[in-house]
Amino acid sequence: MNRTSSKALTSFKYFYLVVFFALLAGFFHPLITYTSFDGVIGGVLILFLGLAGGVLLYRAATSESKRAIFLGGGFILITISLFYIFQITGRS
Repeated sequence: MNRTSSKALTSFKYFYLVVFFALLAGFFHPLITYTSFDGVIGGVLILFLGLAGGVLLYRAATSESKRAIFLGGGFILITISLFYIFQITGRS
């Protein structure tokens, strides 16, 4: 695979994640109710925070030298993301 198609594939993966998270965060709700997109933007950022925690947990499984740092950071980011999700839904 050449360099151009590899970069296009990488950028498509990130574009796909942003679109998926925007739809998951309720992109169509502000369009239907004529409200602001602040909740959608916050939801997407919270989902990316959880994704970063998941990536750190993956790195902990594949790394040998910094396993404890990646494991601790991953669980902390996922916990923060879960806390924010509970704050948004009003369950805390």
